Amino acid sequence: MQKRYLLAPGPTQIPPEVLLKMAEPILHHRNPMFEEIVAEVREDLKWLFGTKNEVLFFASSGTGAMEGAVTNMLSPNDKAIVVRSGKFGDRWANICKAYGIQTVEINVPWGDEIDPALVEKALKENPDTKAVYTHATETSTGVRYPVREIATIVKNYPNTICVIDGITGVGVFELPMDEWGIDILVAGSQKAFMLPPGLAFAGVSDKAWAMNKTSKMPRFYFNWTKELTNLQKNQTNFTPAISLIVGLRESLRMMKEEGLEKIYKRAEILARATREGAIALGLKPFAKNPSPAVTAIYAPEGIDGQAIYKSLWKKYGVTGAGGQDHLKGKIFRIATLGYADKYDVVTAMAALEFTLKDLGHKFKMGSGVGRALEVLQEL
Repeated sequence: MQKRYLLAPGPTQIPPEVLLKMAEPILHHRNPMFEEIVAEVREDLKWLFGTKNEVLFFASSGTGAMEGAVTNMLSPNDKAIVVRSGKFGDRWANICKAYGIQTVEINVPWGDEIDPALVEKALKENPDTKAVYTHATETSTGVRYPVREIATIVKNYPNTICVIDGITGVGVFELPMDEWGIDILVAGSQKAFMLPPGLAFAGVSDKAWAMNKTSKMPRFYFNWTKELTNLQKNQTNFTPAISLIVGLRESLRMMKEEGLEKIYKRAEILARATREGAIALGLKPFAKNPSPAVTAIYAPEGIDGQAIYKSLWKKYGVTGAGGQDHLKGKIFRIATLGYADKYDVVTAMAALEFTLKDLGHKFKMGSGVGRALEVLQEL
């Protein structure tokens, strides 16, 4: 028998309490009992996103909300600034191009920090820009973006909205929409929400709703105006992912019980323990400004990063993630978001030591686990 541990940056582990709620007999989505659940979820999502406005949700992956953040705000031939510094920065650019948006791309080497001054420069050179699309965390590289600084810059442009992919950020670290001036904040259920894939979220500011009124992009399923109208009646525009929303009520309840401050602190310490444990093994973290959601680590010289990733799950039961695109074989990733605790980090570090020993990397056994334990004492 082999016990398995899910430590990927999505899907993530699901608490038993949430699984049990989702296993209950299904409700009809036009039933008053379901409307009560939606009413509760609406308020708790506002709390999590740090906004007074409604947070829309859809039966979709997070990419659906990303697409909607383009089609519900812009018109053909509008101009948008896109920060490209990884797989999902590329996705923003690809969505914009698919809908005929003129993209001004800020290309940053994968793993590097993003200088907010580059966004300001691009806005000054392109004052007709309608939206800036960027991230809270670039999941493919483990980089945390300076969201507050970027939002502060965009706030000075009354006809430009700041759109943040917070899919691997919401519920991991601070991203208060209203306080920071984030106009659209996107999230997905399979990350810190501690749910299976299938729900996408979008918090929308008053500034973004004003832009929505002038948008001429075609849309049908991801029609945010219709979704808002239905949500305010505790309903959804189309048939929702009922069981996921039932589970969402429970996961949000658990998050409120722990409190955001403790959640954020836990993620920070778990990620730091992962990084410092890896360093103790002679490895090097990839991101210049690392995110608490996921740690990307360089593979040792002469060892394939994909071999590390595959050995972790095949032989030792720990599912992390490999590198993507040109980073495939060069890095591997371990996540510390959602339903993760100190013992997950210890397990991951122990499995990593076994794997590296198998692959011929030279280090003192126990050094990674030992350093991780020292950091984890702070929890």
